Amino acid sequence: MSLSAPLRQLVRRHREPAVVQTVRSTAAAVISYVVALRLSGEPAPLTAPLTALLVVQVTLYSTLTTGIRRVNSVVAGVLLAIGFSALVGLTWWSLGLIILVSLTIGPLVKAGEFVPEVAISAMLVLGVTRVADTAWDRVLETLIGAAVGLLFNVLFVPPVWVGPASEAITDLARRIRALMVHITDELDEHTPVEKAAARLHEARRLDNDIAQVDAALRQAEDSLRLNPRVREGLLFRLVLRTGLDTLEICAVVLRVTCRTLTDLAQARPEGPLFPAHIAQALRELYAHTAIAVESFAQLITAQVSANAEEAESRLTEELKTARVSRDRLAELLLEQVRTEPGQWQLSGALLAEADRVLDELGVEKRSERLIEELDRHSQLRRERFPRLHRLAGQLRARPTDDEGRRPRRW
Repeated sequence: MSLSAPLRQLVRRHREPAVVQTVRSTAAAVISYVVALRLSGEPAPLTAPLTALLVVQVTLYSTLTTGIRRVNSVVAGVLLAIGFSALVGLTWWSLGLIILVSLTIGPLVKAGEFVPEVAISAMLVLGVTRVADTAWDRVLETLIGAAVGLLFNVLFVPPVWVGPASEAITDLARRIRALMVHITDELDEHTPVEKAAARLHEARRLDNDIAQVDAALRQAEDSLRLNPRVREGLLFRLVLRTGLDTLEICAVVLRVTCRTLTDLAQARPEGPLFPAHIAQALRELYAHTAIAVESFAQLITAQVSANAEEAESRLTEELKTARVSRDRLAELLLEQVRTEPGQWQLSGALLAEADRVLDELGVEKRSERLIEELDRHSQLRRERFPRLHRLAGQLRARPTDDEGRRPRRW
């Protein structure tokens, strides 16, 4: 029984990114070392498994990009070492010079995070007696490690990490809803400034949550690129990305709302923040808005949970009810402002902030933002590959015969 619990935990974690990365990297490193032993002249070709460890990533897209940058860095370093060995050999000043040159040309050869590898490769090759043999053995080992890492992820396609990203987005929406519920609990009672400020700090902590969700989403976006399992990877990426942008805006507006309530608590050192009837109207508005936030998160992750229609219907209904509550609250606040004109700025701020959240969560707003992102990506693709775009346009513009077929060329 004592061993069953850790075993069950390991089984549950077998699809977590860290576990998958560990298993895949280990297997690729061992395979690359075995291959390098047969093809390389080095007795211990450790560059190959080292390259495989750096190349094999959780996603296929990152594996391709990392492999290219790694090969670029090693080849550049080896060529520099060959040139320096033929001209000056190894001295203290040539070592410093080759390091300086390597770090300078690293960004030029698109080495990325492997810029130090250019200098490392150059130093290792420059310090041996048989420069040429060692140089090309190092290049060969690097190519073996990169090729094994790439083939490993091509043959065993990494999983799509949309699920963890969707769960992270859903958890963020739940935390936003929980904060709104906490706010409603204090509307009709005396709220010291310290207590209101605590809610403000809680809203600020949402920034850290957003950063964690953004990291999970970037991994999901990489897993969708160049992945044969996914046909509409761009659409999935944009749906999740625009959805996270909306939730981030809601979190920022909620933080501003907490700031407004803190200012109101300072203006009312005694007594409740609002009279009972206004507090009830605010409570209804925030309650429906909180449900709408969670429904929005369910809607943008519907490709995983497969309940898009239900989530959209629920979101639409909650937004409709929230807008009715908002109009009723506006009337009540207007009556209060007539008796207490000094509070009109804070009352107006609460309404403006509620309007912004409801507008951002609207289905129409989401569709407009998604269409804008699709158009932007299409424009960037046309600018990046103008020749391919012109060729596609020419193929679409080719004349057809009466039956709609392309004419043959004899």
